[in-house]
Amino acid sequence: MPGKDFALTPPTTAFSMAVTKRSGGREPVDLNKIVRAVTRNCDGLYAVDPMRVATRTISGLYDGATTRELDELSIRTAALLTAEEPEYGRLAARLLAQVIEKEVAGLEIHAFSQSIQRGHELGLINDRLLGFVQAHARKLNDAIDPALNQRFDYFGLRTLYDRYLLRHPTARTVLETPQQFFLRIACALSGDVGDALALYRRMAQLDYIPSSPTLFNAGTTHEQLSSCFLLDSPEDSLESIYKRYMDVAKLSKFSGGIGLSYTRIRSRGSLIRSTNGLSNGIVPWLKTLDASVAAVNQGGKRKGAACVYLEPWHADVEEFLELRDNTGDEARRTHNLNLANWIPDEFMRRVEADGAWSLFDPHKVPQLTDLWGEAFDRAYRAAETAGLATKQVQARELYARMMRTLAQTGNGWMNFKDKSNRACNQTLREGNVVHLSNLCTEILEITSQDETAVCNLGSINLSHHVTLFADDDTEGPVDAASGQRLSGTFDFDKLAETVRLAVRQLDRVIDLNFYPIDTARNANLKWRPVGLGVMGQQDVFFKLRLPFDSEPARALSRRIAEAIYFHALSASNELALELGRHPGFADTRAAQGELQFDAWGVAPSEPARWDALRERIREHGLRNSLLIAIAPTATIASIAGCYECIEPQVSNLFKRETLSGDFLVVNRYLVQELKTLGLWTPELRDAIKLAEGSIQGVEAIPAPLRAVYRTAWELPMRSLIDMAAERGAFIDQSQSLNLFIESPNIGQLSSMYMYAWKQGLKTTYYLRSRPATRIAKTTVSSAPASAPKPEYTPTEAIACSLENPEACEACQ
Repeated sequence: MPGKDFALTPPTTAFSMAVTKRSGGREPVDLNKIVRAVTRNCDGLYAVDPMRVATRTISGLYDGATTRELDELSIRTAALLTAEEPEYGRLAARLLAQVIEKEVAGLEIHAFSQSIQRGHELGLINDRLLGFVQAHARKLNDAIDPALNQRFDYFGLRTLYDRYLLRHPTARTVLETPQQFFLRIACALSGDVGDALALYRRMAQLDYIPSSPTLFNAGTTHEQLSSCFLLDSPEDSLESIYKRYMDVAKLSKFSGGIGLSYTRIRSRGSLIRSTNGLSNGIVPWLKTLDASVAAVNQGGKRKGAACVYLEPWHADVEEFLELRDNTGDEARRTHNLNLANWIPDEFMRRVEADGAWSLFDPHKVPQLTDLWGEAFDRAYRAAETAGLATKQVQARELYARMMRTLAQTGNGWMNFKDKSNRACNQTLREGNVVHLSNLCTEILEITSQDETAVCNLGSINLSHHVTLFADDDTEGPVDAASGQRLSGTFDFDKLAETVRLAVRQLDRVIDLNFYPIDTARNANLKWRPVGLGVMGQQDVFFKLRLPFDSEPARALSRRIAEAIYFHALSASNELALELGRHPGFADTRAAQGELQFDAWGVAPSEPARWDALRERIREHGLRNSLLIAIAPTATIASIAGCYECIEPQVSNLFKRETLSGDFLVVNRYLVQELKTLGLWTPELRDAIKLAEGSIQGVEAIPAPLRAVYRTAWELPMRSLIDMAAERGAFIDQSQSLNLFIESPNIGQLSSMYMYAWKQGLKTTYYLRSRPATRIAKTTVSSAPASAPKPEYTPTEAIACSLENPEACEACQ
């Protein structure tokens, strides 16, 4: 880096050049001013060379260039260097924060209360929030801490700037800084100043982030704050089908993600007595729904999003599984709808036993939709005995078709009806039935023609609940099993505080929320469910140097899940004492002392504290019938600068797409480890690029590090399922669980989803796959050609995978 007395020598033409300021005025170019602007943002960034960014910015100079253009060039330059050195991402974020501050100041907004006042004048902020802020303006203005901007990485702040900050309706300039944004959300979701400031600090420190609809709309003139809506199947009538279209359209208009069952609608060929004609089945109705979902596109922001659920005994199930195919009759394809199977245990048992499976017209067996467990099994077998089946197929043939749909489209998600009902707090009373999950398969709530399930989400950033020890700390604790000194520890006390604060915020959303349809309001006020989730689990494992599939990682994951469930229940119990139990409490399992882990046959740690909590719940009730749901968190994890929800990383090198361009990003934890070892060199960077983000073939990296930094494609899926099952005993809704197979085949998928069912999972989400790598592995010698593997039919692959799950040739 140049010495302190270094000064740039202007080019001979520079004296005749001028820049255009934000005010519109012009001033002569001062190259050292550009250098200073970059340098003063580099405090604490010891791996950053500000001159690399400054000189690139200067090279973009031309006469009349705007200061905004130069700022953006500096930001983009720093962001492009992130793949080489992650600290440049911090520099890019600081430069962008500076730009945002200038943009807001340009509107004569210099305090939080002024931002709210201006938003109200423009019709963006509601009267309630304006009144709250005006009443406490001094305290709120003083609470803003611009230093917290330094916690952002570039892509998190860019996401916030591009998509979330309130903008002037016509000029499109932002009306609030990132810190004013977080304080606006906190004030909108809090009943008093103390709660608002506590929530602001948690969000501004990126410890906890509410879901996108809450971030988009809190405090605005249209407070639709909920993420998920679940609608029961329409009744088998023209009026009910078209009413459901309207419900879906209203919910889609206001940013709701939709889950919708279609199991009650009669199948193809069923007699319609009023016309003496035959039904065309569910496909034409779903084709209409597909067009409606695409048309109601949230004011042009994004197209609607919906997932349709069907039980596998429905006689149209085979056509249902073809809806996302890229070939065939387009009149019978629905490319905008996601598809999910709602599978009873009886089907999985018959797949395992290689038995027959009967398909029925729901018009003949309407009772099956509202039954689960042994009651469903008895009714299903009785319908078979009575000869009511439309047709019979081999269970394994239908299961193979499900696996093919997953392999080809990633869609047709596998969700398990009986466990979802057996382990739901709301299903104590007969007739209270979970008929489906939501768009992302983490919400499980009862639905009916009178109740549309709703959920409000927020996620805790687990990576900010880790305490790291200094590298030279010789006093830190030692792992008993390995004898290795631990790199850090998880902060369960801080986690407890975050959980309790989050539950209070999520509960308040229920009362503030705008409900597009009455059945949603009715259900949400009766059951008051919330969905508190997590993100950044992979970050925790990186910080603590735990391989994702290791026993310590699994134990920590379970302990975190148990702690969150305990403190969420405790907070909801305290809210019940303050504000009253939810109206449906007497109809829940918790009222009888049954908690989530009881449905799994799992004993919690520290049973004495759980027994005491159980008694407090029996006595005082709960404010919320459901509390825990792990959502995908894609966007809010980007804001928080952590990995998504509970997922492993997919690569150590990946592309970030923003409105200002695409950028290559490298795993910052890996870079730090390699720097410590003196291995972060251009040659090694190139090796990781050639391996498409994998380090498993890079022998220079020590084996223990290679184990920690494996990608999702290099982990056994059994370990993800086992971890999800252990965590699941403390999740009273469910978890968005993606599974990853690079080049899936039917045998692999068959055994994987059978294992997921046997482990007691309630739901699964996407099957993620990718084309086989095209990069030659130059670091290893060519392996001898292997004999070709035998080809298997789908049915043979299913049989092989289920009967020889540990050594199935079709699954390798």
